[in-house]
Amino acid sequence: MLTLALSKGRIFDDTLPLLQRAGVEVVEDPQSTRKLILGTNRADLRVVLVRASDVPTYVRYGGADLGVAGLDVLLEADAGDDGDGLYRPVDLGIARCRLSVAAPVGWDYAAAVRQGARLRVATKYLNLAREHFAAKGVHVDLVKLYGSMELAPLTGIADAIVDLVSTGGTLRANGLAEVERILDISARLIVNQAAFKTRAAALRPLVAALRAAARPSHAEAQS
Repeated sequence: MLTLALSKGRIFDDTLPLLQRAGVEVVEDPQSTRKLILGTNRADLRVVLVRASDVPTYVRYGGADLGVAGLDVLLEADAGDDGDGLYRPVDLGIARCRLSVAAPVGWDYAAAVRQGARLRVATKYLNLAREHFAAKGVHVDLVKLYGSMELAPLTGIADAIVDLVSTGGTLRANGLAEVERILDISARLIVNQAAFKTRAAALRPLVAALRAAARPSHAEAQS
């Protein structure tokens, strides 16, 4: 039995069409069941539902043979490296967004950076934010938050935020603007390295099918 780790929400929704193109149907809707393990039309494949940030952990420690995780999650956890028990064979081209710095409209972020101001930045991506600002030589105090990041500048606990941005609509609705793009993000297929060797006969065809299924997503993104 192979186990695929997915997180609810956009990753799950965007992965379903890829699975279908690869000949896999998830037989239950996670929105209408409390189950955390879902069957598929294949007797040898099941889906486990975990938090997005936990997907690399489940795959690394063998709780799942493979999973789908955003590049942001992999890099923040330092789990994107092939030397850390994970193999990352396919950029699936789904759940596309970007990790960016955003600040209140009208605040001159570029001038503050040029003048060497010490900035207070709210984010849940502490490692990625720290690396980004260190590379620019910008001094920052990081404030860790898990949700409603846009509130941080509005309530005065931060000058700016580092967060994922898709359309920018939430930023605009809260008087913020994207002022710097850090990294383009998409979801990756990740595989337990040991399983990829010991269960190659089962895993390699599925990985190949998902790689082929992902090609339309890349074509759409480039058009």
